[in-house]
Amino acid sequence: MEIPLRLEVIVASTRPERFAPVVADWFLRTVRASPEFDTGVIDLMTTPLPTDLVANAEVAAYRQRLAAADAFVAITSEYNHGYPASLKTAFDNAKHEWRAKPIGFVSYGGLSGGLRAVEQLRQVVAEIHMVSIREAVSFHQAKKQFDEAGNTQDGAAIDAAERLIRQLAWWARTLRDARTTNPYPG
Repeated sequence: MEIPLRLEVIVASTRPERFAPVVADWFLRTVRASPEFDTGVIDLMTTPLPTDLVANAEVAAYRQRLAAADAFVAITSEYNHGYPASLKTAFDNAKHEWRAKPIGFVSYGGLSGGLRAVEQLRQVVAEIHMVSIREAVSFHQAKKQFDEAGNTQDGAAIDAAERLIRQLAWWARTLRDARTTNPYPG
């Protein structure tokens, strides 16, 4: 039996009034129904990462967790046409651990649904040698897209999540096999 792919879902927003848990919980329910993944959560609100990039025990544990992962999904909001600073700090606190691994995006926000943040993030992850999954999930006017139980009837988002998960699994398996037989030269 094949070893499940280790997926880490990164919840980017750290604002006290954040909507991120609603979106993250919905996505986690969706992806955990997929047998390909063993899924964990890195919530940046509770993951202490220094902004001065000085390594400490927490950063070492964080990097070990990233190194063990086969794939990532970032749940991100869009603030002022960009992504949260906490997510950039998360990327900057590691280096080699990201390389040759896929990342998908689930975004939310107002009219743009976080898509501007995702487009900026694609540039960041390319620089750290990650593979950005083409399919993304986006919730426009996100607070109107979920009911009180945290469910959505947004057919486009549901469909995009299914495609994202399939593509992520393919890339994660392919890159894990490649890293095992032919280490990435980055």
